[in-house]
Amino acid sequence: MYIFDYLVFIGRFQPFHLAHLQTVEIALQQSQNVILALGSAQPERNIKNPFLAAEREQMILSNFSEADQERIHFVHVIDVYDDQKWVNQVKTLVKQITPLHAKIGLIGHFKDESSYYLKLFPEWTMVELESLKESMSATPIREAYYRGEIQKQAFPQGTIQFLENFQKTSIYRQLQNKFVLNDKSNLV
Repeated sequence: MYIFDYLVFIGRFQPFHLAHLQTVEIALQQSQNVILALGSAQPERNIKNPFLAAEREQMILSNFSEADQERIHFVHVIDVYDDQKWVNQVKTLVKQITPLHAKIGLIGHFKDESSYYLKLFPEWTMVELESLKESMSATPIREAYYRGEIQKQAFPQGTIQFLENFQKTSIYRQLQNKFVLNDKSNLV
């Protein structure tokens, strides 16, 4: 019935938008299980990475049925600025939750030069996707969020709810202030 036992989808998901949702839905059609490798999983927050890994898990799962949630697994990938160390970390984390002879694939889209990492896992079959949702990028969506806007057309309902709740926290206000200060310093 499924082509893969596990399909790995690597991303930061800061935040989880409709193109991410569509990718996971395609992965669930092709694989018994989906592993979301959550990048930038260190416990510090910053403007680029406002949400902790556990928060992203909650945000992502809130968009799926209970049955699909049971098929979605997470690994937390810490930033290391060495491709070989990073690849080894991803492979080790995936190996920890997959059986020995599982058929593993990698799903993704070559959006731009930052997508080169998709070629670093030749032992995993690549499921290359065309551009989804007009090549959505989380950066402008995140910037709008710091300006107080939630671009609802960009998100599934669970993410919208998560973002609305997070906006009410002091952590959001701290990040928003940092964004505004950073934005002003770029104008000088």
